[in-house]
Amino acid sequence: MAHRPNLYVSSKMNEHKDWSVQTSRARYVDGMVLSGVGDALGFKNGEWEMCNVGAQIHRELQLLGGLSNICIEYWKVSDDTVMHLATAEALIQNQCYQDKENLYSLLAQAYKNCMSDMKGRSAGLTCIDMCRRLDPFKTHGYRIPYNSNGGGCGAAMRSMCIGLRYPRPRDLHDLIEVSIESARMTHHHPTGYLGALASALFAAYAVQKRKPCTWGIGLLETTRLAQNYVKNKGLFVAENMKDWGYFENKWEQFLDIRNIHDGRREPSYSLDFDDVRKRDQFYKMMSYENIGGASGHDAPMIAYDALLACNGNWEELCKLAMFHGGDSDSTGAIAGFLFGVLYGIEGVPKRNFHHLEYRERLERAGEDLYNIVFCP
Repeated sequence: MAHRPNLYVSSKMNEHKDWSVQTSRARYVDGMVLSGVGDALGFKNGEWEMCNVGAQIHRELQLLGGLSNICIEYWKVSDDTVMHLATAEALIQNQCYQDKENLYSLLAQAYKNCMSDMKGRSAGLTCIDMCRRLDPFKTHGYRIPYNSNGGGCGAAMRSMCIGLRYPRPRDLHDLIEVSIESARMTHHHPTGYLGALASALFAAYAVQKRKPCTWGIGLLETTRLAQNYVKNKGLFVAENMKDWGYFENKWEQFLDIRNIHDGRREPSYSLDFDDVRKRDQFYKMMSYENIGGASGHDAPMIAYDALLACNGNWEELCKLAMFHGGDSDSTGAIAGFLFGVLYGIEGVPKRNFHHLEYRERLERAGEDLYNIVFCP
């Protein structure tokens, strides 16, 4: 991989900016809420998450009267939002402690406890199995062995709020550590936990209002720091390094396709990208096992791609990230979050979010995370 500038680390002048000016309390709340909305829309009580034909989803969407007519009062959130809330609330509960071990015990306990709220939410088998192994009250009881099958998106879809907790350039090393350690409580595989790093990092970039076309290359540069962290931590290093390259290679491929490999230009799209069938083919091509968004590398990738292409339009974002023939609730949760932090909720039909399940918890989590960072 050619040397690329680290676009996360700012200049000394930028380090002294008042970052509270960059993103308001409302945008923290909007990110959390629209993450839940994106999840619920992509999930549709399991119907659309399990549908592998995006064109069918779009036909059903039109029969419902289109996106602006959808009231999600009876649309449950999936396991994605339940686990995202578990992550956020553990971060909030830990605000008075500097000890990361305490945070990891709280996260492990939160993940274990939230498994009781998975009825009808299509929880991932990896998350269920690994949460059973967690022992929050034991020293290092949050650690699980390396898992060669742990590359799924179950950590990526719950980690955006980590970027709200560690949003500033000077927080980068905390963001890397917490996203990796929280992720490998269930997904101890580079593809799995680097997906969590991507979601958290992109959330921090959104808070900083960095140009989205720079985010992808910033991620690749940050994975080098992550690799050093994993090596220095000394846990299953040989196994981790053996499988490390897949995530980076897929992101290199994606950035080249979109012509944003240097972070200096706007993305380019082929003329057929507006065709849902062609998009599904593209998502499958970038996926691990022909299910777009089901892995740690491509859940944040599809969400990011949709954010780049939507030009701040909520309906366009949903068309690209929530309504496709893949893991549409996970990509929807990540994309909705990033959209909320960048653009806010003003352009979203009220019917899409007014009766969102767990809306009050999501709003409270956004407010609390903002207060921890900007109003200590």
